[in-house]
Amino acid sequence: MDYPEKTVFRAFDLYSHLAAKGSVAKGDYADLYSDEDVRSLAQSFASRVQCTIIDDADAIYLIPIATDSPFHMTNEQIKKDFLTAKSLNMDIYLMYLAIIVFVGCFYDSYTSWEPHDFVTLQSWLEKMNQRIDALATRKEEELRQAETDYNVNWVALVRKWTDLDSVKETVKKQDARTTSRTGFLMMTKRFLETQGLLHDNGAGEYSLTEKAKTIFTNYYLEERYNRGITDFLYSLDHPAKNNETAGSEAFPASPEKEA
Repeated sequence: MDYPEKTVFRAFDLYSHLAAKGSVAKGDYADLYSDEDVRSLAQSFASRVQCTIIDDADAIYLIPIATDSPFHMTNEQIKKDFLTAKSLNMDIYLMYLAIIVFVGCFYDSYTSWEPHDFVTLQSWLEKMNQRIDALATRKEEELRQAETDYNVNWVALVRKWTDLDSVKETVKKQDARTTSRTGFLMMTKRFLETQGLLHDNGAGEYSLTEKAKTIFTNYYLEERYNRGITDFLYSLDHPAKNNETAGSEAFPASPEKEA
């Protein structure tokens, strides 16, 4: 489709600001975003760099949708900014798993579309333990096969979480430096908070931001991106559903299998 020159420049103006900042206030760009042609063309610009443009009531966001996007955060950057100095790629993949479980806490293990108002750190920890325990009950051959199906090293993830020092869970003050499961979730929490996806309500209670809800309901929960992995994680809870969705494609930014 051919667009007038004015529309092209208006769309590029919107895209360039999103590319520079990651998000813009919706009110500041209401005149641009209300134009259907501008939105469509800006979305085309975003797709060229493996991104999508989404919005909520207050803001417009540029979101990478594939690991080869220049806007995707690299493993090295994540390790440097959010994990400990000795972290490996497997720590990042465990963080991805913790994020999936965190989101699942709000959406009842991905069986509902209306999120809960908040989850506690303790409930997040309990749900994470439940998911790891459920994975551990599977035969190793099944997990090995699932590594091929979902490109995730499930066996190594189970061992990584199991090896975290559960003795330190009773430490009165937990933070990201505590080598424990709670400490690991605190690191994950800081990552989500920095990305504008988690709001700390205090007293160990966390809620999803509007940005998070928009991403999770309009993109993250799309079956072709992520439901293959979430269905596998929760298939012991919903075996019939897992059989129906076998073979679903994992989302592009999923953790890669580690040798």
